[in-house]
Amino acid sequence: MVRRHGGPAARRRSPFFNTVLTFVAVFLLYLAVPNIGPVVRAARADGIGGRFTARQLECIQHPGHESCTWMGDFRSADGTVRKTGVAMYGSSRESLRTGQETPAVDVGRPRQVYGPGGSMEWVFTGLLLLIGVAVPVYLYGGPLRRALTGRGATGTSGDANRPEPRAAEPVR
Repeated sequence: MVRRHGGPAARRRSPFFNTVLTFVAVFLLYLAVPNIGPVVRAARADGIGGRFTARQLECIQHPGHESCTWMGDFRSADGTVRKTGVAMYGSSRESLRTGQETPAVDVGRPRQVYGPGGSMEWVFTGLLLLIGVAVPVYLYGGPLRRALTGRGATGTSGDANRPEPRAAEPVR
């Protein structure tokens, strides 16, 4: 008998491991799915155009580097939308000065506005979605596919266990 899936990789994963990975995948999807709309709008800078006024620089020190973001106010071009205490996505210590205005786009996030060039946030959200979908496909795709096609665990159909039909003997 030939084993198609032999070796260490063919060992069954524990149900606990599968359950933990399933919960991780569900959590990643929980984080990513609600952000699909805002990150697509942010990537395209699709929203209400206006001006961001820098008010305060907020920095966080990490070992080896510093991460800074400008906080301030947003006012739409027509003056109908005003937000205070919002962060300018992608800003840094050098990008603005206190009181400086710059073009900005409100894509609907309550505490953040974006520059007119959009953002690359979609990459991270896309990775979360990809991993969140790939894990269940990896864990359950093979067994589900075998169940739907009626194939056994070795990847062969149920006919493999039946004896082959004999050829008819010639008539004399």
